[in-house]
Amino acid sequence: MTDHDAIVIGAGFAGLYQLHRLRRAGFDVRGVEAGGDVGGTWYWNRYPGARCDIESIEYSYSFDPELEQQWDWTEIYAAQPEILAYAQHVADRHDLRGDIAFNTRVEALDWDDEANRWTVTTDDGTTSTARFVIAATGCLSVPSKPEFPGREDFRGEQYWTSSWPHEGADLSGKRVAVIGTGSSGLQTITAIAPVVASLVVFQRTPSYAIPAHNGPARERLREVREHYPEFRELSRLAKTGRQCGDEEAGWYVETDPETAEREFERRWLEGGLCYTQTFQDLLRDAEANEAASEYVRARIRAKVDDPVTAAKLSPTTYPVGTKRMCVDTGYFETFNRDTVSLVDINEEPIRRITERGIVAGDTEHEVDVIVFATGFDAMTGALNAIDIRSGGTTLREKWAAGPRTYLGLMSAGFPNLFTITGPQSPSVLSNMMTSIEYHVDWITDALQHLREHGLERMEPDQAAEDNWVTTTNDVADLTLMPRAASWYMGANIPGKKRIFMPFAGGVGTYKQYCDGIAISHYHGFELT
Repeated sequence: MTDHDAIVIGAGFAGLYQLHRLRRAGFDVRGVEAGGDVGGTWYWNRYPGARCDIESIEYSYSFDPELEQQWDWTEIYAAQPEILAYAQHVADRHDLRGDIAFNTRVEALDWDDEANRWTVTTDDGTTSTARFVIAATGCLSVPSKPEFPGREDFRGEQYWTSSWPHEGADLSGKRVAVIGTGSSGLQTITAIAPVVASLVVFQRTPSYAIPAHNGPARERLREVREHYPEFRELSRLAKTGRQCGDEEAGWYVETDPETAEREFERRWLEGGLCYTQTFQDLLRDAEANEAASEYVRARIRAKVDDPVTAAKLSPTTYPVGTKRMCVDTGYFETFNRDTVSLVDINEEPIRRITERGIVAGDTEHEVDVIVFATGFDAMTGALNAIDIRSGGTTLREKWAAGPRTYLGLMSAGFPNLFTITGPQSPSVLSNMMTSIEYHVDWITDALQHLREHGLERMEPDQAAEDNWVTTTNDVADLTLMPRAASWYMGANIPGKKRIFMPFAGGVGTYKQYCDGIAISHYHGFELT
């Protein structure tokens, strides 16, 4: 049995940076990764059209100034192969692979209350111990794979966007069905529509998608590189952890309709996820949100030739921004192709999969390939997949009615276990790279503080945790966010308790709060 100061679970962007920081701080640290290489999300998600929905200049590390100047992103919104190459380059540049056990999945964590150590068991039966465990397991890393009756009978090819074959799949000239129209579904549909013989899309809930206006990154890189440190600092204090011009946003309630329309158009033409920052009250005021929602619906109607299809593609059952928005690279125009059709499964439910295709309503759609773009068990899925035990209780049991954390960093009763971008932190409501770097730095500083003061154990006070859970819920309830049956709420997983999981108060606010906690000698934590 090997012993370490710390074990980091995961070798995506969070795990790589955490490994780098702890190693630089002099800790004996070991990484464990289920995949065959670094990259996390970008190692697994190789489906056609996979691409980041945050601009590459921001969806990148800030801790290495030379790398910022040297790495030349080719597109404003980088595609999966380029993002994976970037992660691999970082691992090579900082010599991180030698401290990572690949193709190894953590199955259990068991806390020894007397020794103040975790025993970590992996799928090959190996056990290790560590004073600290840092879960860099990702918010979207455990696929949701709902059961479809008859799926085993289908004689064609079946693929999941969440585990696409690394060697790729040739869909050219084939009849293809895609189930799901979230981000991965939209990207896949847009990418494969020009090459397949026919494409039928099965949609449960339409998505709001804002155009990316993607293109070469050269000019944007040149602008930002001249003042990258200042640029990053502004991002760290911004509401979403990225540059959206938040300081320019007014209040819809104080804006006349003509001016509001021009502001929506300006944001639309800028493109990307900053659309929800058009007005400060857009995610809090129903009237403001409906105006923003209707603007997007009008744009969809203008893009799609068939009015019936356009209506089906236009979201009406939830406010814009309350489910993860998508960044569009021609999705809606795809439905103008004669070879592409749309099935609304609210009107024509999927009854079963047959040898030849999919029966929806009273129609059997014969296809050669079925692509399942059915999303993930978000935020808690990866942690709940591990048997984490402390004091006779599992974390899975504690979180049965929803996650309970202090700051999204730790959970009472599970000492020395940290979660990077865990539930009840800004995480998926933010630029993940900004939130990852902040959490890694905060955790590393906390571990150094413990070491410098001869302390071995850190755990949230129950009262502090209860207060933070209440705060997270209260902040969410001030917004329109809980009105959508979204994966933010766990609504895509049958039987999962519906509770709004991210902290909706903004990255800058969260940073200031957590900075204050650290400065006040980690108020709300027991250090022993």
